[in-house]
Amino acid sequence: MTLKDLLKSLEYSILRGTDDVEVSDVIYDSRKVIEGCAFVCIKGYAMDGHRFAQDAVEKGATSLIVTDDIDVEGDVNIIKVQDARVALSKMSTEYFGNPAKELITIGVTGTKGKTTTVAMIRSILETAGIKTGTIGTLGIIIDNKVYKTNNTTPESYEIQQTMRKLVNKGGSVLIMEVSSIGLKQHRTDNILFDYGVFTNFSHDHIGGNEHADMEEYLSCKSLLFKQCKTGIVNIDDEHTQALLKGCTCKVETYGYSEEADLTGFDDSLLARSGYVGVTFCTKGAEELKVDVAIPGRFSVYNALAAISVCRHLNVSTENILKGLDTVKVKGRVEVVPTPGNYTLLIDYAHNAASMESVLTTLREYNPTRLVTMFGAGGDRPKARRYEMGEVSGRLSDLSVITEDNSRFESVHDIIADIKTGIDKTQGKYVVIPNRVDAIRYCIENAREGDIIVLAGKGHEDYQEIKGIKYHFDEREIIEDIIKSL
Repeated sequence: MTLKDLLKSLEYSILRGTDDVEVSDVIYDSRKVIEGCAFVCIKGYAMDGHRFAQDAVEKGATSLIVTDDIDVEGDVNIIKVQDARVALSKMSTEYFGNPAKELITIGVTGTKGKTTTVAMIRSILETAGIKTGTIGTLGIIIDNKVYKTNNTTPESYEIQQTMRKLVNKGGSVLIMEVSSIGLKQHRTDNILFDYGVFTNFSHDHIGGNEHADMEEYLSCKSLLFKQCKTGIVNIDDEHTQALLKGCTCKVETYGYSEEADLTGFDDSLLARSGYVGVTFCTKGAEELKVDVAIPGRFSVYNALAAISVCRHLNVSTENILKGLDTVKVKGRVEVVPTPGNYTLLIDYAHNAASMESVLTTLREYNPTRLVTMFGAGGDRPKARRYEMGEVSGRLSDLSVITEDNSRFESVHDIIADIKTGIDKTQGKYVVIPNRVDAIRYCIENAREGDIIVLAGKGHEDYQEIKGIKYHFDEREIIEDIIKSL
């Protein structure tokens, strides 16, 4: 493909050379430069791609896309654009042949619930036999294979590349977590989403390199509803009307409100051995009695969003019900099968706020005991450890204190800090420094009706110690322990 073809939807000027040249790839990371590629000089928070332009040329880049005047040596074409991120998005779209037009695309935005809502939609669609890919916090998932990403919403090149890969593998639906930063930085440009979903809005991502204030944060989220055909929004959130100001899409609503297009009601907690979730009914657009295999009343909202999307697609009522009844989100209150009459969960909670949320939710199920196994990350503030110890001591019937990613700190020093917090409470605890031994202890000492939470690792499959990441998947460890018993 020629550079001219890649740039055809952009305004640009040629500072040196020509645009009539073949391009082997579009690259924005100088470490990945290949012979004959176009290198796009992105300005990030910490790095400016213009600084690596000479290096890119020396590695074989034959074209540079810049926003600043630049002086480099070598036989290279230099193209100046107004915004390099916009250019990267448009060039990537052309390079991969605009794959969004060959897919049903679903974008989910909101402060909380994006990952779970995406998982619910995927579970329903795959139950119906619809091959689906996802992009989000857990990475890129196609055919149950996970490709790790650096951001919830990756750069536009990776998004376009993923869509093309999904199409080539016979997929028909892409579901994506669309972050406010992703929208702000044009990562999802050139995708007209078939459905845009809004979960909720609360204080987050303010300051530093993210958003100046709540107004900008909400404004960036609202961009999704200017680039989708149908917006599906939580009518109960107080920010919904402001979010929809200036939207260009058809709007549908869900929530507990009687005014919603899809209304949830009569919800209650649902628990049995190896299953914690919620059950509720819907009326309006669909009349259903739904069981959801994810605990907490907030799961009702996520399920309502998923139903609101999937009712437009080629799925049956049975597909919807089965998809929600069997849904799993890796590392998010994820139930792991065991032979005993207790419930074992893996969760990513690794700070006091997330632990408080998870443990408070699980206490509502009135377990025989709520047992929490956790550690804390090394090279992180000590206050975080004190707070985690205090939260677990207050909300758990038993805390099992162990290691997490200790990094360059002593596990024993980290545990001592956790004990400082837990000693402020009346909570019972045991200390088992080795995490495998701690998991074994929890399983061997489980009582009927217990809920046991292995907190901190979640979807991670490694343990970081002294600069090295060792393979460590709690699901595999649990399976090995159960076999040995």
